Amino acid sequence: MPCLMVLLALCIPRVVIALLYLFTYWFNGIFSSPLWPVLGFVFLPTTLLWYTAVVHWYHGQWTLVPIIGIVIALLIDLSPASGRRRRI
Repeated sequence: MPCLMVLLALCIPRVVIALLYLFTYWFNGIFSSPLWPVLGFVFLPTTLLWYTAVVHWYHGQWTLVPIIGIVIALLIDLSPASGRRRRI
């Protein structure tokens, strides 16, 4: 059961990306090549979601809040402990 929860927690950003791609126009016109969203989906899903949010909500302006958000998203995606908790 804990392994199922870990897999579900790791898949949530990818599920959100898939739902956004299938049911909205969220990713239209953001990337010049289809390679970048595919690489983001595979390797950095939380960062991909934040990048697209910055393009939509902040109109692509990289001020303090978007930069802090991208750093946090990268830390979530690149964290070696991502998705697993330690029992005490």
